[in-house]
Amino acid sequence: MNDLAITPTPRGRRERPKVVRLSERAAERVREIMARAEKPYAGLRVGVKNGGCAGQEYTLEYAEAAHPLDEVVEDKGVTILVEPKAVLFLIGTEIDYDVSRLAAKFVFRNPNETDACGCGESVTIEPAKPD
Repeated sequence: MNDLAITPTPRGRRERPKVVRLSERAAERVREIMARAEKPYAGLRVGVKNGGCAGQEYTLEYAEAAHPLDEVVEDKGVTILVEPKAVLFLIGTEIDYDVSRLAAKFVFRNPNETDACGCGESVTIEPAKPD
């Protein structure tokens, strides 16, 4: 029986889906902001924190460096660093940039949101379930 050697055929790895992606408007706005920043940054850090009347809030901030466990996403010329504890909450999210007559802001379109407060500042998010 030792004469039977099975050699697996190597398969190419399929590309992992991005945890988050940017709309064209959001990518353009992030590139503008980063170009005007007072110093160079490694990217845009995205996360989720507890707070607000619905329980959770999205966070966006400059990232000086990637942390060892960050999920690094390159999208439309922007580096997005997703905090490890936020990955399951953000899978499938599109970040957009909306401009109206009264406000301009980044908007998260997250399929994992189950509720949001009336002011739109906080949300309830369920972690993504494996398929």
